[in-house]
Amino acid sequence: MLQRVLQYSQLYNFLNWFFRNHAPEPGVIVLVQRRVYVLPTRQGITFAIALLVMLIGSINYNLSLGYVLTFLLAGMGVVSILHTFRNLAHLAISAGRVESVFTGDTARFHILLENRERHDRFSLALFCRGADPAGATVIDVPAGRIVEAAVPLRAEHRGWLQLERITIETRYPLGLTRAWSYVQPDMRALAWPKPDDALLPLPTARPDAGDAINTGAGSDDFFGLRNYTPSDSPRHVAWKASARGEEPLTKVFTGRAASEMWFDYEADGLANLDREARLSRLTRWVLLATRDGVRYGLKLPGVEVPLGEGEGQREQCLRELALFDTGPT
Repeated sequence: MLQRVLQYSQLYNFLNWFFRNHAPEPGVIVLVQRRVYVLPTRQGITFAIALLVMLIGSINYNLSLGYVLTFLLAGMGVVSILHTFRNLAHLAISAGRVESVFTGDTARFHILLENRERHDRFSLALFCRGADPAGATVIDVPAGRIVEAAVPLRAEHRGWLQLERITIETRYPLGLTRAWSYVQPDMRALAWPKPDDALLPLPTARPDAGDAINTGAGSDDFFGLRNYTPSDSPRHVAWKASARGEEPLTKVFTGRAASEMWFDYEADGLANLDREARLSRLTRWVLLATRDGVRYGLKLPGVEVPLGEGEGQREQCLRELALFDTGPT
């Protein structure tokens, strides 16, 4: 009998949640009554003490209007507890979108708040575990609407950044009580290595490997021929020269548009740098190559990204740099 009573008590549920190591919650999270906790705030305790003093004074001096005022304010305080709880209960939370960031930047996890009730919800504050509640995201959710709230979280290390446990609280309408709940949607962001701050030139191309030489932004000039690879553009295939031989050949040009480069973790220019410094410099080169329209590839120990260009190549290279030697993905 005692176990059954404890099972449905708020204190039991709170302690069970607080001391347990929670895994991220997939899907839609609904704040049922057992997940919402209510306690008086500092203002609420002060308000209760003031009511007690007013009640003692009314009894001592037999003040009829004092009784009326005391019980009227007490009734307002009790009703505010219900409204505070109702402002948070049965709210539905689900995961939204999140974008990758560089290490040291702040990732913004977009949480979807769905109000399935017929009443509006006001002054909902969201903040991650360990964050300052003063910097919480405060939002209102109209009745029958879905609102997106962005929760910031700083990326301290490269790799996957798992969303921490989020506290959702409200003190509406009078601030006398605080209702809160804990949720942890299954969301994570990818933190890329932070690029070098210095303006570094791109690594020197290797003509012996078939790489083109980047000579600037001028017009493309014919440089030579090399063996064809499946990722080459058909516009650069030397059809006449290929017809005279057994293997297809590709035209190589000088100039920014057709330059090809390999960014190697084991390159001589990176030998004096530690692992994180190498990844930061490779990240810098990837960003510069994408900006200048260079066709490039990436070589890491055990990983090789083929030659390519554009945003897709940038995303793939940055992903490999972020997850390099960080354990399971």
